[in-house]
Amino acid sequence: MLFNSHVFIFAFLPITLLLYFFLNSKVSNRAGQIFLVLSSLFFYSWWSILYLPLLLGSILFNYFVGSYLIKNQNRLLLFFGIVSNLALIGYFKYRDFFISNLNMLLSSNIELIHLALPLAISFFTFQQISYLVDSYTQKGKGYSFLNYALFVTFFPQLIAGPIVHHKEMMPQFLDSSNRVFNYKNISIGLTIFALGLFKKIAIADSFAIWAIEGFDSSTTLTFVEAWVTSFSYTFELYFDFSGYTDMAIGLALLFNIKLPINFNSPYRAKNIQDFWRRWHITLSRFLKDYIYIPLGGNRKGEIRLYLNLMITFILGGLWHGAGWTFVFWGFLHGLALVIHRIWSKFDINLPLWFAWFLTFNFINISWVFFRAKEWGDAMRVLSGMFGFNGFEYVNMFDIKYLAIAGAFFVVLVLKNSNVFIEGKLELRYYHALFIASVLMLFHFISLEVAESPFLYFNF
Repeated sequence: MLFNSHVFIFAFLPITLLLYFFLNSKVSNRAGQIFLVLSSLFFYSWWSILYLPLLLGSILFNYFVGSYLIKNQNRLLLFFGIVSNLALIGYFKYRDFFISNLNMLLSSNIELIHLALPLAISFFTFQQISYLVDSYTQKGKGYSFLNYALFVTFFPQLIAGPIVHHKEMMPQFLDSSNRVFNYKNISIGLTIFALGLFKKIAIADSFAIWAIEGFDSSTTLTFVEAWVTSFSYTFELYFDFSGYTDMAIGLALLFNIKLPINFNSPYRAKNIQDFWRRWHITLSRFLKDYIYIPLGGNRKGEIRLYLNLMITFILGGLWHGAGWTFVFWGFLHGLALVIHRIWSKFDINLPLWFAWFLTFNFINISWVFFRAKEWGDAMRVLSGMFGFNGFEYVNMFDIKYLAIAGAFFVVLVLKNSNVFIEGKLELRYYHALFIASVLMLFHFISLEVAESPFLYFNF
């Protein structure tokens, strides 16, 4: 079930919200939590019920392993738990990637299995690995199975994050003050949800048309066409994923649950380290806490630090997708962080505008590998961007160029949705008008265009 679908917005969400608070007030909090877990499982199954047993099995396995680790710090069991989770994601997400590379190396012909990727497997696997590690290091507490199941399945964050941590979620589910209607949270939540919905249907899906045209349909791209293609995907990805995150945060607030901020105007970053403190913040946190630091972080000398950065981001690239283009994208970002680390030792300050220019263009170029289905697709776009396929006259009033200019203005100048979350902007009557307008726009657009899934559903 998509957040940007009629059945979700006009049926599932209002019914779930009203029944959840009704059960909390008239029956018990336990009844409300059970209902919310069942609703979340129904939400997950809407896409495909075939993988529901996989999700349930993962929850059961990790809960009981984590519960044992809290009482008994068994290193072998922790290793078994982590390997089991990685094996699960490896089988479904990376098996064909491994087989295809094996076939290429050995000139063999092992048949690919073409398994459909279970929805959200990357997210709920990382989420539960962190729980196991924290249980072993005594940073986790013992929770009831119901609370743990709600932590994993809570539908606003289940499919594509943010990647939540048990210590920031469990206490909220146990807080009795969160079991009643909070009209301020509902107002803020609906506003943020509408903002995310607008980003998706009006901005991201529009840029997607031009990105698909350039990456998938064109055989040759001239200089301007290639840059329009790359910018289109750069902004499609930003508005698609930040829009999804806004919608997730807004939905959670309706239930009085605060999800962590996942975006903080990342395209304003002045260096690559700053970018990763702003983009997909919860993924950066996971990579740092559960890969980079366990590898040794910056505690074992400069060379080891650089190696740890490279390993962390190559694995981060591989987490996004089973393909060498994703691995290379991770390699590029790891290398950029190493270069930034070395550069910072020389105490040379670039002009802020130039630092931003270098950072943004590196990010934009690296997204080409992230988007390309094959190396050839990436090379085709990059060859155009670097002028190998010629130049052409540009009509600056073309809708594409105006849209790109508008997107730059939005991401670089306007305030982001965090001002609502952090209470820095008060709600006004026109926010209600905005919500109503977005829902009307969504309705009319959906009559003409099929619902499009979010990009991070692929990861």
